[in-house]
Amino acid sequence: MSDDTAIHSVVTTLNVIETMAKSNSPLGVSELARLIGITKPRIFRHLRTLVDRGYVMQDPLTDKYLLTLKLFHIGQSIAEQADFLSEVRRVMPALMEQVQQTITVGQVDADGIRIMDILRYRSNIEITTPPGTLLGFHSSAQGKLALAFGPDWVWSKVEKQALPQFTPKTITDIDRLKKEIESVKSRGWAEAPEQAMIGVNALAAPIFDRNAALAGMITVVGSVQYLKPKTDTELRDSVLNAAKHISSRLGYQPENASNEACI
Repeated sequence: MSDDTAIHSVVTTLNVIETMAKSNSPLGVSELARLIGITKPRIFRHLRTLVDRGYVMQDPLTDKYLLTLKLFHIGQSIAEQADFLSEVRRVMPALMEQVQQTITVGQVDADGIRIMDILRYRSNIEITTPPGTLLGFHSSAQGKLALAFGPDWVWSKVEKQALPQFTPKTITDIDRLKKEIESVKSRGWAEAPEQAMIGVNALAAPIFDRNAALAGMITVVGSVQYLKPKTDTELRDSVLNAAKHISSRLGYQPENASNEACI
């Protein structure tokens, strides 16, 4: 990135964080200004912002500054996501060969389910849902799992907004959606035949982590010609077993979880 396109305030903030991370002790404003090569007033403004955001704290005894553990927790979260994807990717090829359909993996995002990876099954009809695609909570099999097993804020968010209709079969009535989610909870998997896209169905199973929280979901996606509503038990069991295997690898222990019947 050139100096013309760089956002200098962001660069300075990152320099402050990196310099503090390399230090073995708290640093004062003068020390940071000298190490980074900018004025003390500028350093102070950046420090105050970082303090307000919880990334930096001020030592009450020395008035010097040090990093909090917030960055550590963010890094830990990123590492957990990487572990999640690596475990899912171990299973995706075998599942694809078993069901002979496209496999995707998703995770809960602020506004829906974010597709993290896809393994496409080569056929005359190919389903393409590239990584980064965002699926609705109410209109996708993956989103229904988030409503059934995800954090409470997901359901609260859906209840407060109109439910967009993507196809004639999209569920847009909140009471009907509630009944659907209760069914998903009881059976431990979800489908969405032609609810997100005409001609496409998906069957998804939840993946849980060591804390029994929803880590994500693995999904079989295909044409309704091959992946029919009320999918056959063999395909369903293949997806559920894949999710169970990944959950186990992530440290999930169903005997110690309240939702042990989910997978």
